[in-house]
Amino acid sequence: MHSMVLLIQCPDQSGIVAKISDFIYKRDGNLTDASQHSTGADDGRFFMRVEFDPAEDDANTEVMTQALTPLMNELSAKWELFSSEKIPRMALAVSKFDHCLVDLLYRVQSGELRAEIPLIVSNHADAQHHADTHNVPFVQLPVTKETKSDQEKQFVKAIAEKSDFLVMARYMQILSQDFLDHYGKPVINIHHSFLPSFKGANPYRQAFDRGVKLIGASAHYATTDLDEGPIIEQVVDRVTHRDTVESLRNKGKSLEQQALSRAVKAHVERRVIRYENKTIVFE
Repeated sequence: MHSMVLLIQCPDQSGIVAKISDFIYKRDGNLTDASQHSTGADDGRFFMRVEFDPAEDDANTEVMTQALTPLMNELSAKWELFSSEKIPRMALAVSKFDHCLVDLLYRVQSGELRAEIPLIVSNHADAQHHADTHNVPFVQLPVTKETKSDQEKQFVKAIAEKSDFLVMARYMQILSQDFLDHYGKPVINIHHSFLPSFKGANPYRQAFDRGVKLIGASAHYATTDLDEGPIIEQVVDRVTHRDTVESLRNKGKSLEQQALSRAVKAHVERRVIRYENKTIVFE
């Protein structure tokens, strides 16, 4: 029997947990995990993740969606329902730095990440051999300032029907609003700094120039506002005055891998709810 995950955000009110639990119970389902968060007096929002085993007659997302709709309307909820039968399809984009790409490929191959990789897209040829090793189709789409618009159209066309979300595994291009609108699915990016510090280009040089004692990496949902999207995961490490820009960059590679893989894992396990420019990430 497969499970289902229900993600809910709605106005805070009494009885939400009881109503959802009672709904699952009355339909002969079995609630296996539940987490919730309320913003309290700040803005009165309620967030919940519910994992449950549906009864045999409800083991279909269309059937369960129809059954849930009246209750969700009653709660004025924004909600999503996912079935464990559907394995998320993760397209990957990369430029020349391949450490995050290799890490994600390994985690999927080893079963740590329950996802499929239908395609790798790059503006360079450097990562072709990794795609070949893992038997993943590879598409090279070179880009310049003059060709960016056409390149993005090809990019969207390549991944639109084959993926459920896109991961920018050190893809060193800014995606336009047109790209994000046409793709219309989540995009996760890794930025090599502890946001909101050191946005934009060459953050390790920025960190070195400021003499920081901590460096970090931040995985976030991509928006057209550079490095401003909702943060999913962050990882940090201590550094000293003895570090150079190059040693910061080398230390940062591991942080980037950790932050990105954790963010992707939370996303594919349906543990993330986006709210305004923040995320609620259920452990």
